[in-house]
Parts: sequence; structure tokens; C-alpha cells
Amino acid sequence: MQTPEAVIFDIGNVLIEWQPERYYDSRIGAARRRDLFAAVDLHAMNERIDAGGLFRDTVYDAAAENPDWATEIRWWYDHWIGLASPRIEHSITLLRRLRGKGIPVFALTNFGDDAFAYAQTQYEFLNEFDRAYVSGRMKLTKPAPAIYAEVEADCGILPAALLFTDDRADNIETAATRGWQTHLFTGPQGWATRLVAAGLLTPQEAMP
Repeated sequence: MQTPEAVIFDIGNVLIEWQPERYYDSRIGAARRRDLFAAVDLHAMNERIDAGGLFRDTVYDAAAENPDWATEIRWWYDHWIGLASPRIEHSITLLRRLRGKGIPVFALTNFGDDAFAYAQTQYEFLNEFDRAYVSGRMKLTKPAPAIYAEVEADCGILPAALLFTDDRADNIETAATRGWQTHLFTGPQGWATRLVAAGLLTPQEAMP
């Protein structure tokens, strides 16, 4: 298999944990959280942000449309850093060690444009990509094939020379159909092992 010329990271659940239900459980308990998520499709709301909707406006509009849950819905914006945490430190180390060896590292993420800009003020490593492909800016979301095509066109690297990790199988499957090398992320150690197998890092460099 060809040695990758660039490595592409998803962000949510790869570099930062993204478990909104866990945050709400901690605030209102699991039973009430289940009621909230059954009454309001917060993940669909977030997908609208990922597709280009304004972060605050989209959340606050959903709150206005669901007054019984307005306070809790606004937390999605007001306490976003609580939803998008903690950092996955081993993955961040891998990103930095790849870049330290001169290997281009990109992000390909379903993320609102203004939400990503805010996240960059909270997580310094989000400023360290050689290229960041953010769905909210591109007005395309994974796993639509068009977003992968735009990455290929912009970076100019052949699909077979791209190595991509993501925690969602549907996102990985689309990349694989385009000829990308892929790794389904289930934890940083497995990703570290994959980077060693690809010849990009030594076992020592892949350690936490």
C-alpha cells in the first residue's frame, strides 16, 4: 500500500470527545435528558449548524420554538465547551508528531463555521492543521461524496495517498469508495498503531 502523503483527522470523538448526552446527564439527570432528546431533535439542530447555519441563531431559534425546554436547549450554545470535552490527548500528540516530521495534517470535520472559530480559541491544537476543511464553511457535510471531492481538488493529493480517520463508519465508507486509505477510530491507541503500520511514525513516536 502506498505511503500516505497527508493524514486527515476528524475532530469530534477523535481529538475532542463529543458526547452531548453525557453533558446533559450531568446537568439534569439521565431520565430528564431522555425526555428532552425525545421532545427536541438536538442532533438535527446541530446538523443544521454543521451545514452552515449560524451557531447562536440556530440554537436560540430552536429554544424559542420549544419554550418548555428553552433553557436546556440554549446550553448547546451557552455551555458548548462542556459538551465538546475533554481533549483526547494521545490523538493530539499523534497530530503534533506527524507535523513535527513534516507530514501534512488536515482536518475534515462536520462543524459549524462560527462554532469552529470559537473552538479554536479554546483548543489551541485546532489552529495547527496544515489545512482545515470545515463543513460549515464548505456548505457540505460528511458523508456526502462532494465534500471529499472538494478536499481532493483543494489539496491536490491523489486519493490513494490520503489517510483518513473518523469515528463514524458512514464517513469512512464514503472515503474508502473514493480510494482513500482509512481507519475507523475507536480510540487513540488503535490509531497510533495504524500510523506505525503506514510507516509514518515509529512505535516510540506513536506513544502517548
